[in-house]
Amino acid sequence: MANDFEQQLQANLPQSRLLIIGAIVAFVIFLLTEAFVIVESGHVGIIRTLGAVQPISLPEGFHFKKPFMDNIEQVDIRLTREENAAGAASKDLQTVQTKVTVQYSLAGGVAPLTFQKIGNRSIVASTLIAPAIMESVKSVTAQYTAEELITKRALVKVAIQEAITNFIDTTLREKGAAGALTIANVAITDFDFSSEFNKAIEEKVRAEQNALKAENDKIRRVTQAEASAAERNLAADALAYEIDTESTARAEAIRREAQALKNNPELIQLRLAEKWDGVLPKVSGEGSVPLINMGELTGGKK
Repeated sequence: MANDFEQQLQANLPQSRLLIIGAIVAFVIFLLTEAFVIVESGHVGIIRTLGAVQPISLPEGFHFKKPFMDNIEQVDIRLTREENAAGAASKDLQTVQTKVTVQYSLAGGVAPLTFQKIGNRSIVASTLIAPAIMESVKSVTAQYTAEELITKRALVKVAIQEAITNFIDTTLREKGAAGALTIANVAITDFDFSSEFNKAIEEKVRAEQNALKAENDKIRRVTQAEASAAERNLAADALAYEIDTESTARAEAIRREAQALKNNPELIQLRLAEKWDGVLPKVSGEGSVPLINMGELTGGKK
């Protein structure tokens, strides 16, 4: 029976050796995978050695690390954005809902300190960017009337961006992580006012449009009246000029004809002869027949 046990042990020995060898190979492979890390592009690696954050971050690429001791947190340092809507009261006590978008990025060199003092990027967005937007929108909105928020949108944007930057810089200095975040741009994507204010704006715009239309109609009527008056004046001037010209011409013709008649008596006799129709006047009744001096008719002497 002892011989049977020895034979069975010798038969199972190769299998045990294979299992041991397999376990050793698996352990070595696991050990190798725990000995390096690849940091993705656009990220930095935060080294946590037994939970403690190391001050130096790992750039993108291949790196060795201490197996079972180092844990690498990859932090995205690419440009990203955080959008938030904040409600506030304007200077004229109108309720305004403002939607602001902040584009920012984390500084890779300060990423370990940022991770240690604040957290990863999602925590930075929720605990730093969002409160900065809400506080800045409230403080800036209170300085402008609801109408000025629209007409002075560029100034409002600059004021909100400065307020957000100051809020973030102050918070980071207090946390000992100054320069951990860079703001690239701040955009006001929407202003949402109360329905009463929107209605008032619509009525005001409608009134201004009606007033402008009335003013334009008035200017048009005045222009048409002035044009008509100018046209009448031109017509009157033209008629007066025509009458004056005709009168001058007629007077000149009469003067010339009178001068011609004065210097040529025979022409007068000719004109009288031209006007006589050749019929002698008829006289009825008693008495003698009147004598007609033909010389007078023809312009001759008696």
